[in-house]
Amino acid sequence: MNFQVTVLKILAAYPDGFAVMEDLKRDMAILATSGSDWADRTRRLAAKAPDLNIWSQGLVERLSGGWKITAKGRAVLDLMEARPASSEAVQVSAVEDSIAASTSPVPPLRQPADRAKRRRERRERLREARERARANAS
Repeated sequence: MNFQVTVLKILAAYPDGFAVMEDLKRDMAILATSGSDWADRTRRLAAKAPDLNIWSQGLVERLSGGWKITAKGRAVLDLMEARPASSEAVQVSAVEDSIAASTSPVPPLRQPADRAKRRRERRERLREARERARANAS
């Protein structure tokens, strides 16, 4: 459960809501080793949505090489982070109703460039440059 809350929080932090798997893993490793504050925070947020499942509820979608938070995912995260007057758990169906009731549709986000492909190409160029430097040094 804390894993799913962490995924929502990380994806929401990216400007377009999309992160490649390398970035997600790096950010999760940083947060996991940051101490008990993060674990306590995600535990409190997860308690507000006990039946949270980010994939089956459509809160996160898988795109080429990474994951992207949906509008529904952002709405659930906002509800989880809100300080409610009562201690009621967040119901995803209530979020679905509120999203369906909204009159202005969210414009589609532009697809990010394939960052994973650019990284691979950059690593390949660096490796080739190192090999050339070793060959010239011999």
